[in-house]
Amino acid sequence: MAAPSCGAPGAWVRGAGPRSGSLFTLVSQAFCSTAAATRPLNAQRLAERLRAQQREQETKKRVSLKGPRLPRGSARDFPGWVWGRRVLREQEPTNPIQRRVQELVRFTRQLQRVHPNVLAKALSRGILHQDKDLVVISKPYGLPVHGGPGVQLCISDVLPILAKILNGHKAEPLHLCHRLDKETTGVMVLAWEKDVAHQVQEMFRTRQVTKKYWAITVRVPMPSAGVVDIPILEKEVQGQKQHHKMTLSPSYRMDNGKMVKVRTNRSAHVAVTQYQVLSSTLSSALVELQPVTGVKHQLRVHLSFGLDCPVLGDHKYSDWNRLAPQKLPVGILKKLGLKQSKARHIPLHLHAHQLMLPALGSRKEELHLVCRLPRFFAHSLRRLGLEMPNQDQNGDLEAGHLRAQ
Repeated sequence: MAAPSCGAPGAWVRGAGPRSGSLFTLVSQAFCSTAAATRPLNAQRLAERLRAQQREQETKKRVSLKGPRLPRGSARDFPGWVWGRRVLREQEPTNPIQRRVQELVRFTRQLQRVHPNVLAKALSRGILHQDKDLVVISKPYGLPVHGGPGVQLCISDVLPILAKILNGHKAEPLHLCHRLDKETTGVMVLAWEKDVAHQVQEMFRTRQVTKKYWAITVRVPMPSAGVVDIPILEKEVQGQKQHHKMTLSPSYRMDNGKMVKVRTNRSAHVAVTQYQVLSSTLSSALVELQPVTGVKHQLRVHLSFGLDCPVLGDHKYSDWNRLAPQKLPVGILKKLGLKQSKARHIPLHLHAHQLMLPALGSRKEELHLVCRLPRFFAHSLRRLGLEMPNQDQNGDLEAGHLRAQ
């Protein structure tokens, strides 16, 4: 009986499975390649060679893939606490622009696949302040406060778990005292009791709470400090894709060079924002914002439509007529190491930096809370050449950062 031909190793394989075919091909190729050897090949040497070939193929497959996929609920699914770090190291692109884009994609990864227990534990590590009445956390980017269409996980969903982590298994769920936008980071106040939460909510409503936000803006506000006092209302935008946006509803308009008062829209809300430029370059600025009122998207609307200086990464309010990635000047793109086609990956650079609460319950003094900047925000400051304010100008700044860490 003639021996099978080495040129057709697959003829020995039965079955349709590609796995069995590749395995036998490996065996037959190894066998045929050794047939011409000067000395016979024993079983041990054949097994060693097969294992070596299998390792080589597995290595090639790992290199060809973008990176390993982690299971649901792993740290890679939770970028708010792993930005700048990797659980499993992926192959880095050599192009610096591609590296920057990959970094921004990680920054903007949604937090919808994280297990509630993982999210609650991560929030517990970012506690800024805790007493018998309040718990203050650092809200991460991309995490909604409340549920809604398309939202699989939000902060309110994990408040019972967070309470048990902080105060034992018999602890009652924590209560929200206010809210921040999904894309906004920074200080968020929770209360142990519903009555305390109502008291804090009333403080927010009656403007007893002092809030200070930091934002990186495209272009520099002029003048460098002032107050924007323009009502805001919600309108439907007619375009390729109909959608709703908050916009300005001015009480005055220009008529033949004269300022004329117009009738106030009944749907408009009074909106007042105090601002100050902390640092600036020719094309960008670090701005401190103090909202006097609390209208939806007030800061973003006042900056973009009132001062013509939209927040960096604000893809909704940078253009009124359409929903599209923010159009950035060439200078900013160059400093960020990006092309305009990749600008959609830039996260919103709006951060709730400070919060000052009046005395409450047994606490007889004002509570001053400061939350340090997220990594992506600080990284953009360095790239754009914007400087942080001197610590001696705000005595609580250094202490607040130490608390936040």
